[in-house]
Amino acid sequence: MNAVFPGSFDPLTNGHLDIIVRSSQIFDKVIVAVMTNTKKKSLFTANEKVDLISEAIFSLANVEVVSVESDLTINLMHQLDAKIIIRSVRNNRDFEYEKDIALMNKELDETVETVLMLANPKYAHISSSLMKEIFKFDGDISNMVPNHIKVAMLKKRHEVTSRED
Repeated sequence: MNAVFPGSFDPLTNGHLDIIVRSSQIFDKVIVAVMTNTKKKSLFTANEKVDLISEAIFSLANVEVVSVESDLTINLMHQLDAKIIIRSVRNNRDFEYEKDIALMNKELDETVETVLMLANPKYAHISSSLMKEIFKFDGDISNMVPNHIKVAMLKKRHEVTSRED
């Protein structure tokens, strides 16, 4: 059975990667869908995120990454002929948010199921938004993202700083 793990992944965190690895052990194929979150300003472009995630999952033979510029997850599910949406839950607030989205997706297509996976406790405090805030003020994010993503973030910071000079 194919499953889709949608998100903005800006950037991919160790928590995201843990969910991808665990999902790859459950489902025949996992498609990581880089989606646009209209409420957030992205650090990386969609193509950059696809490349960074692809590097992180290179050893997982049954995982692939796709970019979806602007569409509903449910439409992507139809395009991919997938019936399972994977979502991660770190806390009660996440659960309430994800429950509402799952119910809305069920309203749009009753054949699509959402599987909520509990975050690994060692990553439950990590969110892309908090991680970017820590990084912005030179905090150490080494335990929050794969090393190649930290390097890409440092490069992105350097590019922004160079443009401002």
